[in-house]
Amino acid sequence: MGRSAPLPAGSAERFNDRAEADMSVASLRKRVEGLLELADVRVDGQRPWDIRVEDEEFYSRVMAQGSLGLGESYMDGMWHTDSLDEMLVRLMRAHVDEQVHGWAAILDGLRAHLVNLQSHRRSFTIGERHYDLGNDLYRAMLGKRLVYSCGYWRDERGQPLHDLDAAQEAKLDLVCRKLGLRPGMRVLDIGSGWGEALKFAAERYGIRGVGVTVSREQADLADELCAGLPIEFRLQDYRELDEPFDRIFSLGMFEHVGVKNYAGYFDVARRCLKRDGLFLLHTIGGNRSVTHSDPWIAKYIFPNSMLPSAKQIAEHVEDRFVIEDWHNFSADYDLTLQAWRDNVERGWERLDAARYDERFRRMWRFYLAASMATFRSRHAQLWQLVLSPDGVPGGYVAPR
Repeated sequence: MGRSAPLPAGSAERFNDRAEADMSVASLRKRVEGLLELADVRVDGQRPWDIRVEDEEFYSRVMAQGSLGLGESYMDGMWHTDSLDEMLVRLMRAHVDEQVHGWAAILDGLRAHLVNLQSHRRSFTIGERHYDLGNDLYRAMLGKRLVYSCGYWRDERGQPLHDLDAAQEAKLDLVCRKLGLRPGMRVLDIGSGWGEALKFAAERYGIRGVGVTVSREQADLADELCAGLPIEFRLQDYRELDEPFDRIFSLGMFEHVGVKNYAGYFDVARRCLKRDGLFLLHTIGGNRSVTHSDPWIAKYIFPNSMLPSAKQIAEHVEDRFVIEDWHNFSADYDLTLQAWRDNVERGWERLDAARYDERFRRMWRFYLAASMATFRSRHAQLWQLVLSPDGVPGGYVAPR
């Protein structure tokens, strides 16, 4: 046999590089598939919650970046699934999300430890980057009432409701009943959004109100929606408040306060609330104490946010308020999020495609689906606390 011709210079090295790369991809795929299997999720499976991988870079991004890589690779179209919320809830129930922590999670934890991410100087960041995205987006998603917090999916008799607008009205009425609102009371809304809660309280219960928000878009539209009512809206950080109110409520804002500022937050509420007043705190809560948010959520949805734990709330309420009631209705948030998803999907074609492109749409889908999965897996809760400065004489009877 004759001797074979020599390979061109560098061919062996290129062949070895390709072989190593193929082995690396195969190894990463095997590791990711193993993690997914823990949650009964398969690559290229036929069930609604299985995934289809379109780009093999997906495997390296997930292993290197954890939840950040999972969310970003979905935004980039690297993988698809027919039921995103069911796929994510399976990962959470199997605690797969806790087994892969990318560099972003480590850096976020260190940053939160060293820096006050929710300082007065940073307080308007969340308004500018999330709530000022566009009132057209929120009008499409939130329904008749622009209420960006969990609805209450049952009426005063405890019967189930089947409509988002009715659930939001029931939630607003529940807040008013828990606070015992009466005509002429002066009420503060910390994080007033588009003003719907104060508008409801003014129209149904005859109160006067002040709302503070860090979103200019929200403040401007709230002024428009509440024209003619005895309500004032301010573009203002809550730390600047120092005036008396009969009642205070805060619906879905506490998630932006940060544990370094809990003492100051409750101090503000305490100094502004009259001695015979009540304060209702409506917040998402986590099952364990943390100092920062998930890296993907922090980067794309709620910068500088974090969920409080029951322990963190109780520690900072101590010596400031009496806890009169602690109400958990977290299953209602899954229903609320499903309704928001249905609304925004139906209305998407009417939105400005230049502002809300396909990558933004996939980002928004991932946000809503991940939020559904978080509540459905019971990783997060929805709490309403009623607090009093010195305890209600004779005891507090909690409406439901």
